[in-house]
Parts: sequence; C-alpha cells; structure tokens
Amino acid sequence: MTLIAPPLTDTPAINAPQPLGAILQLQPGRAHEFCGPARRMLAVWMLAATTGPVLWIRPRWNRDRLNPLGLNDWGNPERLITLNAAREPEALACAEEALRSGAVELVVAELATPPALTPLRRLHLAAETGLARRRSTSRAAGLLGLVLTPGDGGAAGVESRWRLTPCPAPDPPRHNPVQPQWRLDRLRARMAPPGCWQVSGDRPDRLCAHPLRHKGDSQHG
Repeated sequence: MTLIAPPLTDTPAINAPQPLGAILQLQPGRAHEFCGPARRMLAVWMLAATTGPVLWIRPRWNRDRLNPLGLNDWGNPERLITLNAAREPEALACAEEALRSGAVELVVAELATPPALTPLRRLHLAAETGLARRRSTSRAAGLLGLVLTPGDGGAAGVESRWRLTPCPAPDPPRHNPVQPQWRLDRLRARMAPPGCWQVSGDRPDRLCAHPLRHKGDSQHG
C-alpha cells in the first residue's frame, strides 16, 4: 500500500473526496483482515473490484446467506463460488488451497475468531504462490486473501486490517433521505499509518471516501 492517509478529525477534511479505490489499496499476493459489523459489505466492495471468479468460504452453522440479488449491483453473482465449512480449520485449509492454486482472483474466509499466526503465515505463502502462478500463465495478476473477523479483529501477521461500520448520513438530501454511508478505519498496515474515512455511495462507481480525523489525535507516522 502506498497511500499515506491524512491525519484523523471528526469533521470531513477540506480535501475533495476520493474514489474508494484510491484508499482501499490492498497488496496482492497477501492476506488481509476485514472486521467490524459491516465487514461483509467491505468484502463485497472488493468483489466489485474483481472480474474473475471469487471463492467465499463461510461457516456451515451460520444461518446468514449471501443473497445473489443483493450482490447483483456489485458484481455478477455467477462469478461467486460459496463453500460451507464445518469448522474453522477446514475453512482456513480450503482458503489456503484456493489461494495456492491461483484459480480464483479473490478468496474470502468468514471466521468466528481471528486466526493464529501460523495459519495466517500459511495463507500469505499460499497467496504468493498463487499470484506467481497467475502471472506465469498471463492471467490477471490480482490475487487476494481476505479473512473476515468480528469486532475489531486481531489476526496476527496480517498485511493490513480494515474495519467498516455503518453510520447514518448527517444531512441526507430530501429526495433520498435514506442513503448508505459507512465509516472505514485502517487499523493496521505495513506501509501506511492508521486512518479513517467516511464512505458513501450505492454503486461501485459511486463509492467516495471523505478523510476524517479525531480531535486531539496526534499525527500518525
């Protein structure tokens, strides 16, 4: 990740809003962590940024299901492959094999708890191998591994950690009083400081990020 975020404020900065893609830049061939109550939405945004097949691994005991009609505005649901894992070790093993194969562009693993350091390192190695295979066969070079964890996450050794939280629009227009809006926090990244943004938009090409910061916070470096 090369973007350096502005200092964090509770009011939008003067800077003009940026497309979300300019903020949410994830290092390919690595595993990243998405957390927070809207973590699935964040993964859907990454699905929208891909063009190839996507593998989404979810716990078998969870009654929540991905709705293809709900995904239709963000990407062709025909590209999505879902897998129900009985246990988290199985979910991580499936994610590792899928990343190593390089057959898909994005692997999402929903977990009930943050994975330990060893399985996370295995995901990194598998993603690096899969990315090299994709590049050697002239396929699209992108390959990402995502682990979705509750709360504020905490997986050790992730390349980056992002939290997404839904929040109401402070001054929605009268013609559309219900507008989707989120707060995006970069909690950890190897090549960038913490940062947070207000994200709005209801389509992939309309997602905009407004930089925010907290009063009293010092510069992150």
